[in-house]
Amino acid sequence: MTPEKRRIKNEDEKHRWDRNFADLLQELRVAQTGIQILFAFLLTLPFSNGFPRTTPFQKDVYVVALLAAAASTAMIISPVAFHRALFRQGRKPELVRFAHRMATGGLAFLLIAMVTSVFLIVDYLLSRPMALVLGGATALFFLVFWAGIPWYRHNWIDEEDEEEDDEATETEGGGPGPRHDPI
Repeated sequence: MTPEKRRIKNEDEKHRWDRNFADLLQELRVAQTGIQILFAFLLTLPFSNGFPRTTPFQKDVYVVALLAAAASTAMIISPVAFHRALFRQGRKPELVRFAHRMATGGLAFLLIAMVTSVFLIVDYLLSRPMALVLGGATALFFLVFWAGIPWYRHNWIDEEDEEEDDEATETEGGGPGPRHDPI
């Protein structure tokens, strides 16, 4: 078993919540950058020269994209505000659960913002049928990578991890000890 796995296996409850919160914050940093760039783009779009030529339907799609980006931004940044409110109160488990829900909701709104943004731009540049095809393809692409693959792999374990788990079980049960492979 690797030192990291031994450390995680032997960590106490407080350290586990701290690690989970740090992991969540790292994930939120990645998502936050992307959504802020998209939101900034959407905020400036009505002030561009071509925006007055959009159809009423395109303006409606724009409003959906803008509101979804705003909701995503609010949800993805909210764990920071929640952390400030609960700072040093020993409520890390509550904070981690809240941050998890907000990250999940923020990603859902980000999906809507991305798909409607692609749809809007393709509808403006090409045609409605092409916007439907590419918007649908964008939604499918995001759903495969954000939901499908993680759900499909959530119970998988890598062969190396499985071997390590088997070796640890054998060692605990009095069987042969761990095999030491040359590096």
